[in-house]
Amino acid sequence: MLTGFEKIIEERIRAAQLKGDFDNLPGSGKPLVFENDGHIPEELRLAHKILKNADCLPPEIELKKEILKTEDLLAGMADTAEKYHVMKKLNFLIMKLNAMRNSNVVFEVPQKYLGKVTDQITTRHVPPKNNPD
Repeated sequence: MLTGFEKIIEERIRAAQLKGDFDNLPGSGKPLVFENDGHIPEELRLAHKILKNADCLPPEIELKKEILKTEDLLAGMADTAEKYHVMKKLNFLIMKLNAMRNSNVVFEVPQKYLGKVTDQITTRHVPPKNNPD
């Protein structure tokens, strides 16, 4: 049984159909395209859709984009002093990203200087001591 409000809605839809208001709508006759949002909890889907429609990115994604941009900038640098400052900025951004995640240390993004420092330590040639024996 239809309520009074539902009857009014049905009457207006029928009147619009008869007038041809629904003819030539964009996407008419084409299948609907649904987004795959199964990875988003149901209670957050509407909020994510609103943010996506407003072109807003989560802070973590914006930080990842800034890290990639800084890495690209670092790759094209030749000046050592400037490279050092950009490397410090990059490591700060990575540390900030890791702090935002609140996850296990195993999943953290490694800072950029770690590999270079360990390479220098392991490949450093230490001359042997002169023993009188």
